[in-house]
Amino acid sequence: MLSLVDWSQSILPESEGMQDHLQKKIGDRVRELRLKRGWSQEHFADVCGIHRGHMGQIERGEKDVTISTLAKIGKGLEMTVSAFLKGIA
Repeated sequence: MLSLVDWSQSILPESEGMQDHLQKKIGDRVRELRLKRGWSQEHFADVCGIHRGHMGQIERGEKDVTISTLAKIGKGLEMTVSAFLKGIA
């Protein structure tokens, strides 16, 4: 499955550092929006249907996020993927 980072690099070829930067920005945004709602990481992972360990990797910017995982996160936050990504890239 094509991850969001792979997709963005296929359109805008950039350095590996940019990939890491993008993963970190996505993770920071997930954490920011989760904390705004006062949710623990475990609760939010349950809401999204994602394993808590995987959610931790996403929030720390250690894991590429697939479009389907991003859709689950968006659904959990009750927002569209495009609203979630606004201002990230």
